[in-house]
Amino acid sequence: MAQRPIAILALLGLSCAAPAAAQETCRLCYSGTTVPGERALTIEIWTDLNFSKMALAGRSGGSAQIDAQGGKRTDGGLIDLGGVAVSGRGRVTGQPGREIRVDLPSHVPMTSTDGAKGELSDFTSDLPANPRLNASGVLEFSFGARLNLPGSQGGNFRGRIPISVDYN
Repeated sequence: MAQRPIAILALLGLSCAAPAAAQETCRLCYSGTTVPGERALTIEIWTDLNFSKMALAGRSGGSAQIDAQGGKRTDGGLIDLGGVAVSGRGRVTGQPGREIRVDLPSHVPMTSTDGAKGELSDFTSDLPANPRLNASGVLEFSFGARLNLPGSQGGNFRGRIPISVDYN
């Protein structure tokens, strides 16, 4: 069986709260959880989720998992070829001391430049059960996911991961 290397990179799309002035004019943007005079939440992703190099052996597909600490495991027809797998990293800023909710998606479609398809699922993070901004109004977190490739097509897969944040 021939092994075809595939490099996989998930480019992060993010969803963040609109600035307070925009929330006043955008009824769809305003969640009702921001108190007048309170800092709006923002999210910044500074490290993309990157599965590094793998080979697809056979035609049955496979999967790879990166945990929030950057550990990588492969299953099925995917073989790890080394390289550094990188978990995603982000920072939420807002009103100091406020409890927040960070929503990761249940699945994200992935495509390669030659049209091959895959999917990210099983997102994990190192966030506590009830995340709260610190005294400076900041919360940093890491996240990972499982990449599922259903067939024998490899490639450089990309997708946008919508992450949303809101005050509890």
